[in-house]
Amino acid sequence: MSRALIVVDVQNDFCENGSLAVEGGAAVAAAVSEHIEDRHGDYAAVVATQDWHVDPGAHFSETPDYVDSWPVHCVADTEGAEPHEDFETDRVEAWFRKGEYEAAYSGFEGVLAPDTSTPMGVFEEETADDEGFANTGESAEDEAEGSAATDGPSQSLDDWLRERGIDSVDVVGLATDHCVKATALDAVDAGYDTRVLVALTAGITPESVERALTDMADAGVEVVRD
Repeated sequence: MSRALIVVDVQNDFCENGSLAVEGGAAVAAAVSEHIEDRHGDYAAVVATQDWHVDPGAHFSETPDYVDSWPVHCVADTEGAEPHEDFETDRVEAWFRKGEYEAAYSGFEGVLAPDTSTPMGVFEEETADDEGFANTGESAEDEAEGSAATDGPSQSLDDWLRERGIDSVDVVGLATDHCVKATALDAVDAGYDTRVLVALTAGITPESVERALTDMADAGVEVVRD
């Protein structure tokens, strides 16, 4: 069995002081970093997802219902979309961005981000700026056009994992009852042996988290609570 770790949306806007903050988000960022440092040898790959909104239509609202519409968050190329400072990204091998022009919750809806615009760690060789991103001067639109022109069709998370022989995944991150849930459900639906490590997640309310964990377990996700 070859296992990957999927870190879901550990971004500034989903942590304390962000525009759509989850209580405990910063603590999750730190705990995920510790888990990767201690257990990276257990994984054949470590990947991460980002909400990355350009113009997602009705997903953004000034009067959100917090079901289908939300306050503005994780706008492409803004501080809110960047990984939280306590999420150590050095061992992240690939980033998958979702939701540019429509709502997207699952990491499996994302596409591989250009290497030149993703957080660079000590295991990367490119020159990074002070925020940990490569210096390109490109906007989100420029990157998307350049990637399409040079790399052909965008690569999905599923394709990336299968190319590397990954058949099982651990899912962690934010928020338990939204994007973590959606990612885990898509993973098990795609045939991956899927675990959610609950201690490395945080959700909106205890009640919605428990409903989400029940839904995931019913779908075949292994919910690991310790």
